[in-house]
Amino acid sequence: MTDQARESGPRLAAFSVTSIATGGFNIPLQTYLPAFYATAIGMDLATVGLVFMISRLWSAAADPLIGWASDHTRTKMGRRKPWILGGGLLFLLSLFAVFSPPAGASPLYLGGWLLLLCLGWTATSTPLYAWGGEMAASPVERARVQAYIQTGSSIGIFLVLVLPALLDAMGRGNPEIRVGSMGALVAAVLVVGMLLIALLFREPTVPARPSVTVNWRQGMSAVLRDRALWRIVASDFFVALGQGFRTAVFLFFVTRYMGMASPALLLMLQYAFGILAAPLWARISYRFGRLRTLVMAEAVQVAINLTVLLLTPDRMWLFVLLIVGQGLTQGSGNLMLRSMIYDVADRHRESSGIERAGLFSSIFNVTTNAAYAVAVGIALPVIGLLGFDPRSSGTEGLAGMHLFFAVGPALGHALSIVVICWRGREGRRSITGASGLPSA
Repeated sequence: MTDQARESGPRLAAFSVTSIATGGFNIPLQTYLPAFYATAIGMDLATVGLVFMISRLWSAAADPLIGWASDHTRTKMGRRKPWILGGGLLFLLSLFAVFSPPAGASPLYLGGWLLLLCLGWTATSTPLYAWGGEMAASPVERARVQAYIQTGSSIGIFLVLVLPALLDAMGRGNPEIRVGSMGALVAAVLVVGMLLIALLFREPTVPARPSVTVNWRQGMSAVLRDRALWRIVASDFFVALGQGFRTAVFLFFVTRYMGMASPALLLMLQYAFGILAAPLWARISYRFGRLRTLVMAEAVQVAINLTVLLLTPDRMWLFVLLIVGQGLTQGSGNLMLRSMIYDVADRHRESSGIERAGLFSSIFNVTTNAAYAVAVGIALPVIGLLGFDPRSSGTEGLAGMHLFFAVGPALGHALSIVVICWRGREGRRSITGASGLPSA
């Protein structure tokens, strides 16, 4: 990779505005939209669940294809920009259709527009992360760029969480206004982000390599053969698995065990501090390197989750402290791993002359979706086996649910450390060589 000028803070902030929209979209997709279509629109609950599950699987399947295609697109605008702008337009159009549906919208209406919405979202976010990975060549600068993008995503999540609370305070919290306002917020930020990228940013010219024949099978073969890549991706899977365990049980733990009427304020508190997490851990990585920082961040997550074992309903002060700690470590492992993946892409580019940064970046979205699906599939049956019944108002199973809420996430984060550090001599060289880091 050729030497690149260091991007200024304001320019990286402008580049990351689009990630506010792509990050903020996750909250309504996972939490508000399914309930809205099941209640306000009146669709069958099982049908809504099936439609949203298919859309998530569709997004996961589309990610590697879009990553590969954006690697090999050649236009006057560049490789990533056409995808971000084109995907952004599809994202924008579908937002209005899904967040402001007509009365009596059918499952076919929801399914069709939701597939287009997820496609537009993926076509915007995957090339955005890949372009961010190519903005810098050094490990420190890559961590810095990814910190800006991830901070934008955290800001988006926080804004979308605050909006329903503000509407409720104003007496305008009915489902149609709440969901429509979320869609409008994401759309407005997306328009600003697309304009900034279109007007202010230009991709470096990529020299043509006519002697290299590129196809998607070669790209997937490269993914399957690269041990360093899979160690990074597997570590990210377990990071997301730990996060997914916690998310799946959080509502039950807060309302049933801690006795709070609404978990919204705690989520807002966590994501408010989460805005500080990416720049904080990026700075730590400047001193200790990304691999050591990853291990430290995940070890802190293990400690925070195991401390949950000390929680009792009368220790709300301790729960608030742990929520703040969760916010300050939020996404820290993902940040380090995402910046490391572009070093693997550099190695592939140097050895084969083929660009695979977009393809490798897209693998993270696939593993994240898979981890969240696995987390829900494990967490809910396990707390059921431990005696918890959400339909019961008694205390049966609360101790078992409390145990899983602490140990499950801790186990996921601990496994992420094991995977990234488990190596013989060959594995040790592969990871430190891929990330440009000394061993931790």
